[in-house]
Amino acid sequence: MAEPKTIRWGVLATGGIARAFGKDLSVDPRTRGVTDIRHELVAASSSSSKSKAETFLQQCDAPPHARAYGSYAELARDPEVDVVYIATPHSHHYQNAMLCLKAGKNVLCEKAFTVNAKQARKLAEEAQERNLLLMEGLWTRYFPLSLYVREIVESDRLGPVHRVLSEHSLPYAGQFEDDSHIMVNPNLAGGILLDGGIYSLTWAFQALYSTQAALSRQRLTIKSFVAKYTSTGVDAMTTILLEFPRTDENGGNAHAVASTSLGLSVDSVADAANALVPNIRIQGPKGEIQVFPPAYRPTRTRLILKDGTCEDRHWPQPGPGAGSGWFNGYGSTPYPEGEGHGLFWEADDAGRALQEGRKEGSYLGLEESILIMELMDEVRDQANIRYPEQIETTEYPVQF
Repeated sequence: MAEPKTIRWGVLATGGIARAFGKDLSVDPRTRGVTDIRHELVAASSSSSKSKAETFLQQCDAPPHARAYGSYAELARDPEVDVVYIATPHSHHYQNAMLCLKAGKNVLCEKAFTVNAKQARKLAEEAQERNLLLMEGLWTRYFPLSLYVREIVESDRLGPVHRVLSEHSLPYAGQFEDDSHIMVNPNLAGGILLDGGIYSLTWAFQALYSTQAALSRQRLTIKSFVAKYTSTGVDAMTTILLEFPRTDENGGNAHAVASTSLGLSVDSVADAANALVPNIRIQGPKGEIQVFPPAYRPTRTRLILKDGTCEDRHWPQPGPGAGSGWFNGYGSTPYPEGEGHGLFWEADDAGRALQEGRKEGSYLGLEESILIMELMDEVRDQANIRYPEQIETTEYPVQF
């Protein structure tokens, strides 16, 4: 058997999601049945100090030779880095991704891909011109659970899917000390749509867009409703109605409701196994498949068919396992001992893209990322929500 190809990663930023990603890179891929590639965290950068990057590398179990940088530009110039994972606030994604692309680096950029569609298109053009990989890090798309759901849809066990009900909310109500918090600060592209609503949209798209033959896809229409966060004017609750046009032989037009809120969730990752109701329901004339919260990291599905079938499946994230003394997680509560966050699945796809010469994600291509950004632009336009020009612009470079 051939030796696995080592993918050398640089991580740009040192916050919570960057740390979860970095720790997931340290997990032996064989624990999830992957034998063709392996990952190595070889560099990290902080925008404020080299010491922060050094601490980050220690926290992520990086090898001793991993390099710490005190600026993003230094990381982008590192010749030993194959691909950069960008984990800054989405207000900064465009500038950070453009920095890396112009330096000749392949990029995996956290969701939301950019602030608006014009930025996404500009990044895609830059990546194409330089023949580089550019992926949106919408990690949920790469879970085995998501592959299973798409297989159910494509298998016709539900019949043609007619409706998707997709909800993802966060439990932030009353928890912000001031308006500088990333979730409500317009200078950081705050609001629930770009941070949480994108998960509601991705489940609708996984069921009703990605599963259609590329040549048969048509432009969808949307109507949205937004409630604003009083003190800053960003979106605090959003409901999007979508219609996906399809031919009669493909089941006719299908509908989706994608909702999201800053404060209505009663579920958390820590108690996801005990969630009482699903927050994703994908429905066809023969039955439905349900996905239980949280929408971004689900670990449980239920298939219910009119023929009496009821199949419950559990999808725990793999990792070093119990007894390893290894923990990962996001926020204040780690997962059970030895259980990964699940970010390694998208890292695997990015690594295989480098091996195959592919220039985008296999389960979320740039065309679809741009389309979803266009829809979120439309939602913000309908609600008259706009961020500062330095965040919305496609000019580069711009100093914040």
